[in-house]
Amino acid sequence: MSAVYDCGEPHTRSDGLKAAASAVRSGRLVVLPTDTVYGIGADAFDASAVRALLEAKNRGPDMPVGVLVGSWSTVDGLVLGMPRQARALIGAFWPGDLSIVVAHAPSLQWNLGTTRGTVMLRMPLHPVALELLREVGPMAVSSANVSGQPPAGTAQEAVDQLGESVAVYLDGGPSGEPVPSTIVDLTGEEPELLREGAVSAEAVAEVLGEEIGPAQ
Repeated sequence: MSAVYDCGEPHTRSDGLKAAASAVRSGRLVVLPTDTVYGIGADAFDASAVRALLEAKNRGPDMPVGVLVGSWSTVDGLVLGMPRQARALIGAFWPGDLSIVVAHAPSLQWNLGTTRGTVMLRMPLHPVALELLREVGPMAVSSANVSGQPPAGTAQEAVDQLGESVAVYLDGGPSGEPVPSTIVDLTGEEPELLREGAVSAEAVAEVLGEEIGPAQ
């Protein structure tokens, strides 16, 4: 049976984070608040858990799952070399609403879907999410909704859509305006804007010192 924890209260927040960490380590799914919308997450290195995440969302591997991290330093162990542009964007916007797509280290034993050797990374600006990520390590996280339905802006909206497929729900209150993260692809010769979200294209271009166009 799923458990919902109110993270607005110190005692239940502590209990919820412990339960969520235990669930992630045992290959189960959790819902967590982020600075954009609620996310459904699993251990990024547990292929069975990631498959369960995709099944809960009624989504196939052709739409791979991104990875959330709890610190800047975590990224160095996940990527195949760190592009200069990636370091600049991380320094400017993390933790926050910017996702970067980079080539992942070939030694990593994970299966996030059809990624073609890349991974989308983000460090969220939310204390509950960061505390969980720092406890369990990188998590595969997608928006907490069934594909085709609106993303969950509250824990209850996530419960209504995902139900018993999730072991632990961490309720961090309403997420606010459901604006997605901006996604920048750094795997090609030039940076490409895959999605403009909470961070404007102009802000990204200013940090990179060059214009950034949409993916072709």
